[in-house]
Amino acid sequence: MFPKLLDFVYFPLHTYGFMLALAFLAALLVSAHAAQRHHINKAVIYDLGVYIAISALVGAKLLFLITEYRYYMLYPSELFSLTTLRSGGVYYGGFILAASVGIWFTWQRRLPVWKITDVCSPGIALGQAIGRLGCLAAGCCYGNPTSQPWGLIFRSEYSHQVVGVPLEVPLHPTQLYESVVNLAIFGILWVNLQKKRFDGQVFILYLLGYSISRFLIEIFRGDTARGFLFNGALSTSQFISLLLLLIATALFFRLRPHGQH
Repeated sequence: MFPKLLDFVYFPLHTYGFMLALAFLAALLVSAHAAQRHHINKAVIYDLGVYIAISALVGAKLLFLITEYRYYMLYPSELFSLTTLRSGGVYYGGFILAASVGIWFTWQRRLPVWKITDVCSPGIALGQAIGRLGCLAAGCCYGNPTSQPWGLIFRSEYSHQVVGVPLEVPLHPTQLYESVVNLAIFGILWVNLQKKRFDGQVFILYLLGYSISRFLIEIFRGDTARGFLFNGALSTSQFISLLLLLIATALFFRLRPHGQH
């Protein structure tokens, strides 16, 4: 665990923030490259990236506050605390708001919506693979205790105070699970981007691949701050994963060419 990349006197540079910036840059460059290969002006992707970055940060934080609303109802002053500001948020909140804003952006400019979602999808998966390494460094999104030989032991008192990761206990490296899976999804999407049969196909593959893998990885997660529904039967992210599976299925039947099976 390496929560601080550099520790200045008044301004520590957190590894999580650095990796998040690196993830965004990688996603933007890959998406711009893919757009150029599919005859879309790269400038459109760069403009879209500004909207995506802002909406993703806001959406992730909003869903975090929603999942923790009971705590903030009891302690409203904590909304503006340093701990809340440092928290990264919930990925699905950022994805949902960013996807909604992105679709609105392309629709407003009369651009090919589903073609652009296709060229952006591999970059999103790559960005997630990098971003989860930031989670690993920070200690957030940690797993349940495990007796498996690949269990990770965290020892940073700073991370324990900020994100609550248990110390001196072998935990499932759920951050690495998700990073590796997203790297594999990136490869699958990049290959399919060249072979797709209809616009929207790659985006649908992303929704399917990520939602299924996220649902399964959530089983090994140990952090409770992500929220639960139905008396603990499903985490918030598992519930959203199921909704995205339904959306992906509906999009497939809506967007695929007539007569294709």
